[in-house]
Amino acid sequence: MLDALDAMNFEECTPIQEQAIPKILEGHDLMGIAQTGTGKTAAYLLPVLDELSHGNYPKDSVNCIIMSPTRELAQQIDQQVEGFAYYLDGVSSVAVYGGNDGIRFEQERRGLELGADIIIATPGRLISHLNGGHIDLKKVSFFILDEADRMLDMGFYDDIMKIASYLSEDRQTIMFSATMPDNIQKLAQNILHNPVEVKIAVSKPAEKIQQIAYVCYDGMKERIVEQVLSDESLDRVIIFGSSKQRVKELSLILKRKGYNVGAMHSDLEQREREEIMLGFKNRRIRILIATDIVSRGIDIDDIQMVINFDTPRDPEDYVHRIGRTARANRDGQAVTLVTPKDWPHLIKIERLIEKEIPKPDLPEGCGEKPEISAAAAKGRRHTPGRHGGKGRYNRKGNGKHRNKNKNQSSNQGAKA
Repeated sequence: MLDALDAMNFEECTPIQEQAIPKILEGHDLMGIAQTGTGKTAAYLLPVLDELSHGNYPKDSVNCIIMSPTRELAQQIDQQVEGFAYYLDGVSSVAVYGGNDGIRFEQERRGLELGADIIIATPGRLISHLNGGHIDLKKVSFFILDEADRMLDMGFYDDIMKIASYLSEDRQTIMFSATMPDNIQKLAQNILHNPVEVKIAVSKPAEKIQQIAYVCYDGMKERIVEQVLSDESLDRVIIFGSSKQRVKELSLILKRKGYNVGAMHSDLEQREREEIMLGFKNRRIRILIATDIVSRGIDIDDIQMVINFDTPRDPEDYVHRIGRTARANRDGQAVTLVTPKDWPHLIKIERLIEKEIPKPDLPEGCGEKPEISAAAAKGRRHTPGRHGGKGRYNRKGNGKHRNKNKNQSSNQGAKA
């Protein structure tokens, strides 16, 4: 294990690793609250691999199940298992996820029936193998849920409970989540036994991220993005949209204008998603346009800029998104496009990060930014008509653009 850590240039524990690893080694169930980028994958993999390497667990049986919300995260966890276990004898792993062809399913089935030590799986795919009788979970000693909040957001609560019903009662359960809403507390109560809690506060964005917000109307966004991307030194950029429809539309628009872009959303087949992500990592694709499917758990160190085409509704999603840049002590930029109706969300973001985000004038040729009323700027709601019939936001000039924008912004497409 130490040889692997040395080869991978691991030198110091992160706070979540420092607190979680001893508790897991002591055999406690654990509830970890930590966002992506804090090192939580190693926080559970290292102690579990260390335990398995001692050889005190059944051979030809599944000893550890790791649940992941997405295929991409499952693949990344599998790669980390390979790295950490490189010098260990006899510790095997299989990644199990949907969206691929029948050949892949058969390969997974054979691996499961042979009894890999560690199974990294998305809930739906593991249920398919359980229903087919391809896997026996009675001897599983470690049950791990990574990014549990995302799994519940994606509707996997019942699947997780069904999977847990196949497991031994004396298993060790480890659960990590970036947030602790009511549904996560309910899940923890149902599957954890006297857990210890390790909580790492949501970290603020890296100081090296230069954050700005362009206040604009929805119809101005495409032009602003074009102006920002006209900087030819930017060769690796992620643009986040609020829905798969927004991602598809923006991708088509930028492709028509000659930009080298790839789109990542839930409608793609697994093979297509893997090709796009590989192309982005290898710089064959300059700009990745995506839903929040890639805001967490994708490990690319040299992304220069993140553009929030749509302002995140959840302030923590903002931190996750812009955390894709300025990694490994590099510089990075984060640009957020904020419409008047998004202003309350921007205020929440600024409260979370305890910093006011600069709001410069729009790039040349993009028009004049809206003027936000004093009450809205302080986060207070106004009732339309309270001040001479004017609504909450005012634009320099007449109000025609405001009405037009309201109609445009109401049709943003279904959520990804």
